[in-house]
Amino acid sequence: MKIISTNISKIKTVLYNGKEVTTGIFKRPTNDEVSIEKLSIIGDQQADLVYHGGEHKAVYAFSSHHYDYWKTILNNSQLSNGSFGENFTVSNLFEENICIGDQFRIGSALLEVSQPRVPCYKLGIALDNKDAVKLFTKNYCTGVYFRVLESGTAKTGHSVHIEKKLAHGVSIKNLFRAYFDRHYVGVEDLFAQALALPELAPEWKKKLEKRMSLKSE
Repeated sequence: MKIISTNISKIKTVLYNGKEVTTGIFKRPTNDEVSIEKLSIIGDQQADLVYHGGEHKAVYAFSSHHYDYWKTILNNSQLSNGSFGENFTVSNLFEENICIGDQFRIGSALLEVSQPRVPCYKLGIALDNKDAVKLFTKNYCTGVYFRVLESGTAKTGHSVHIEKKLAHGVSIKNLFRAYFDRHYVGVEDLFAQALALPELAPEWKKKLEKRMSLKSE
């Protein structure tokens, strides 16, 4: 695996449904080396720090191999790296093989998988498609959020290595699909397994605990 594109953005104000919305989703490729710190990438901005950025969403990566699919689905051959709001577009980043707690060396930084990405309405703004969030959710290939264990630097062309691979079966894709696909088999067992993982982000622990409590009522 390697970094195909490094993408950052400043906060931008756009008009959405007649209202001004601030967002940092419009990532654009940079050839510069970026510094990866505990809470974010230096020079990359998020408008809503409640739902974006922070310790458990410090870095977002998305696989380059998804782009051909989305160019067809969205009928947009001009879709470029960074369009999904990712900091790093990475080759062969397969969500079905990436588990919560796996550790990756991206450039010189050491990152740990913390959670899947749950899209918000701003993805639809970025992709100029009102159905984008629904389509993205149904595809189950969400990209990967990381927390930063060791700060470092990275740039386009740098290698991406798995430094620690966990043996459990709670992959990014399985966890996301179990949460959103009502036909998923074995939801309770997967949720219980996920909740036992100390590496799972608190946001997702709350989601799963709430879902489990509703099922027990």
